[in-house]
Amino acid sequence: MQDQENQASPNPEEAQQEATQQQPQQAQQQPFTDAAATPSLEEQLSATEAKLAEMHDAFMRAKAEGDNIRRRAQEDVAKAHKFAVESFAEAMVPVKDSLEMALKVEAPTLESLKEGVEMTLKQLTSAFERNRLLEVIPAVGDKLDPNKHQAVAMVPAEQEANTVVSVLQKGYTIADRLLRPAIVTAAQPK
Repeated sequence: MQDQENQASPNPEEAQQEATQQQPQQAQQQPFTDAAATPSLEEQLSATEAKLAEMHDAFMRAKAEGDNIRRRAQEDVAKAHKFAVESFAEAMVPVKDSLEMALKVEAPTLESLKEGVEMTLKQLTSAFERNRLLEVIPAVGDKLDPNKHQAVAMVPAEQEANTVVSVLQKGYTIADRLLRPAIVTAAQPK
């Protein structure tokens, strides 16, 4: 029994010797990873500097690309403003030519003048339509629309209040935007 007790509780000196002998064995079993696998500080620094240079290059390229896009957009807007009326001007040149030709006629007759004016008006109307310049002509009895009509007078009428009685001047829209309101008289409330 005593042998069992001795085996169960070994001598403290023997336990220390055993532990000392096991440590070198454990050290040999674990690979020497700390020094071999971990790069040195200089290697880490150079890798980080290389990555930083790569990121800086990518940033500078992206910034330059953004600047180029912004510059091109500004040039496009400037050109659009400069040449915005080009299409309309091209459509108006034949109208001017027709008017000039009408003035060059030596002995115009009333019929030839009327025919020339009608043809010129057709050219002008066509030019307006191509450039989305549309007339605003409210019908008598239409509800007064302050977004498209301007009432200059309220007159007594046999129709509902705030409706169009007469159109004094046409209005115009360009691309669904009001250029000039139609000038109208409106019915007075009873």
